[in-house]
Amino acid sequence: EGPAWFAAGRYLVFSDIPNNRMLRYDDTSGHVSVFRQPSNNCNGNTVDRQGRLVTCEHLTRRVTRTGFDGRIDVIADRFEGKRLNSPNDVVVKSDGSIWFTDPSYGIMHDYEGDYGTQEIDGCHVHRVDPQTGAIAAVATDFVKPNGLAFSPDESLLYVADTGASHLKDGPRHIRTLRVNPDLSLTPVGIFATCTAGMFDGFRVDPKGRIWTSAADGVHCYDPDGTLIGKVRIPEFVSNLTFGGDKGNRLFITGTTSLY
Repeated sequence: EGPAWFAAGRYLVFSDIPNNRMLRYDDTSGHVSVFRQPSNNCNGNTVDRQGRLVTCEHLTRRVTRTGFDGRIDVIADRFEGKRLNSPNDVVVKSDGSIWFTDPSYGIMHDYEGDYGTQEIDGCHVHRVDPQTGAIAAVATDFVKPNGLAFSPDESLLYVADTGASHLKDGPRHIRTLRVNPDLSLTPVGIFATCTAGMFDGFRVDPKGRIWTSAADGVHCYDPDGTLIGKVRIPEFVSNLTFGGDKGNRLFITGTTSLY
């Protein structure tokens, strides 16, 4: 899960949630090593505008940032005095605000964290103010919000809902929300519904196309929601990101492998 590309070092970090570790793929040698263990059952990762690692941790139910000196700072662990569920995926907007999803997967069993009590009423999409650190719930009508990404001009936020994992006939789609000038969100509608398993993590390329994980590989959609094609992968795909010298290499995390 959670692949994040660091261009300056030409390496990729990604999460191995059940084994409680984060791995590092060196693009210069093809070597894979342990980046951090224990990792607090980390899930989604991203790189902020300063090149720092931002991570969602299931075990500690928090979002953290790793500084250049290796120090780990807590970005968010509570909302209105209550512990978060288990932050899942995260993205940083150009204004420095941090947006993350908070489903309950990490506290529903001991496989990807620790079984725990849900303190927050629901599973929400949150925004962390870059100046004050204040945490706001910006979307509260999701069943299990999962992957998220902005359109290239940041006028739209896309969020996957994997509610079908635990709810019969639950959502298995990506929704579109318009980002208003005050940073509130207005629902636009369903962008696409998954035809193979469920959408999990995804990324948006410079032309606005969505590349998303699915049970049979990666599905690529035009900005209007038209399915362009698929990158077939022989196992369930959890997430992906772009990297390489030109930013046009697709790094894909599957059930047991990195592609």
